[in-house]
Amino acid sequence: MTGSPESRAPSLATPPVASSPTWRGHLEIMRIDHWFKNVFVLPGVVVAFTLVGEWPATLWRNLVIGLLSIGFVASSNYVLNELLDAASDRHHPLKQMRPVPQGRVSIRLAYLQWIALALLGLALGWTISLEFTLAVAGLFAMGIVYNAPPIRSKDRPYLDVLSEAVNNPLRMLAGWAMVETNAVAPASLLLCYWMLGCYFMALKRYAELATLPKDVAAAYRRSFAAYDDKNLLTSILFYATAAMLFLGVFVMRYRLELILSYPLIAWVMAIYLRVGLQPDSPAQRPEHLWREPSLLVACVLCAAAMIVCLAVDMPWLERFVAPLAPTRGG
Repeated sequence: MTGSPESRAPSLATPPVASSPTWRGHLEIMRIDHWFKNVFVLPGVVVAFTLVGEWPATLWRNLVIGLLSIGFVASSNYVLNELLDAASDRHHPLKQMRPVPQGRVSIRLAYLQWIALALLGLALGWTISLEFTLAVAGLFAMGIVYNAPPIRSKDRPYLDVLSEAVNNPLRMLAGWAMVETNAVAPASLLLCYWMLGCYFMALKRYAELATLPKDVAAAYRRSFAAYDDKNLLTSILFYATAAMLFLGVFVMRYRLELILSYPLIAWVMAIYLRVGLQPDSPAQRPEHLWREPSLLVACVLCAAAMIVCLAVDMPWLERFVAPLAPTRGG
């Protein structure tokens, strides 16, 4: 990583402390602007609908209520994150300005807010189905595993990435449940989604570590004490390779047409790698990634191509990929 620690470290001045909690502070810790991450629910909806082949009458209702349910549970997890990370956030040049370190939040009220948001999300989820509610409950449980002692997986190298990225397949399962199908989500697709989330999360870690001096990074996040350029890049390569391996298993087993979208998937992953390697990379703040035009265009084109591949049957692909050499038992 380039640059001396001094040149890469923004000011660590103690943030000003508000005289009393404010309603705006309690609203900010919900991070409603992060609800865009619920877009990861949609692939579960699309794939389930494609495999089932029918448009459920309740899908639009389920989609609206389901996204609200997941949003409230996600906000519940964000509230817990803000509360339990306040001490370490004071070591981060940007996160020290969050409402809890600044004293703009009532701690007792925030814990009630955490529970209330979770209960609201789960209650909405119950109106869809038991399967959907279990997926949303899984998101809530992983928020506790990630943030709360004694496990607090975010402090453990590699486990921090693996545990946070579990939210990806959980969101996919929630989207799958919205379609109300009796079919089971393929394990290969869920594993692909998990590893893809790990790829994005590990690049975020790389970008964060590149911005902070080593001692400040370790004070802000304990897992950073075990990370460096080499092991993070090695893990990024592993996650990318594993994601494509599991995607290949899914494609060959369920939807061969998706093989045509591979170049665009690789394009998205390559652009994200480039973004993650930039100085002061936007990958540190995923909520701002929509401002990267090349990444946005690549994601839109890739999503469009995958939808076409899911919707349009291409029988000629079977002949194209048929084995030419003798196969076992053939």
